[in-house]
Amino acid sequence: MDNDAFRDTYRAVNERVCPYEKTILTGSGGCSLARKFCIAEREGVQCDSAQAQADCLALLEALRRQARFALKSTDTHSALPHNKSMRIQVGGLRGLCAVLEPDIAVPSYIEDISATVAGSIRQFGTLDALPYSLILREVAHYQPRKRQGR
Repeated sequence: MDNDAFRDTYRAVNERVCPYEKTILTGSGGCSLARKFCIAEREGVQCDSAQAQADCLALLEALRRQARFALKSTDTHSALPHNKSMRIQVGGLRGLCAVLEPDIAVPSYIEDISATVAGSIRQFGTLDALPYSLILREVAHYQPRKRQGR
C-alpha cells in the first residue's frame, strides 16, 4: 500500500486520532482509552473519548508552545520532526508525572496517559496553570532511542 492510500484509509478508519499515538506505538506509554488497529501491517491508535482527546491535544499544544526554547525551535505551525515530537510527548508526560508526584522517581513508562492528563487538570485546575518550567526539564532531558544501524 502506498503512502497516499494509507493516509486516506487511516483518516477514514480513525475518526478520533490519539494525540499520543507515537508514545503508545513506541512502547513509552499506555492509555486506558487507547485502542490499537492495523491497516496493511501498520498500526494506529484511536481514542475512545472525545473529552480525553481534546484534553490531550490541548496539553500537547501547550507543551509545544512552552518547549520552543528547549527544542531550539521557533516555528509553532509546521509539523515537528519525529525526534522533537517524541521529546515533547514522552518528556512532557514524564515531566507531568514528576510534578504530580514529586516524591516518586520519574517513570520511564507512563501507565495511563489519559489518567495522568486528567489528574493534572484536577490538581491544577487548568492546563495553563501547570508549572511548565518544571515539566520542561524532563522534555529537555528526554532522549529518544537512537536508531540502530543495519
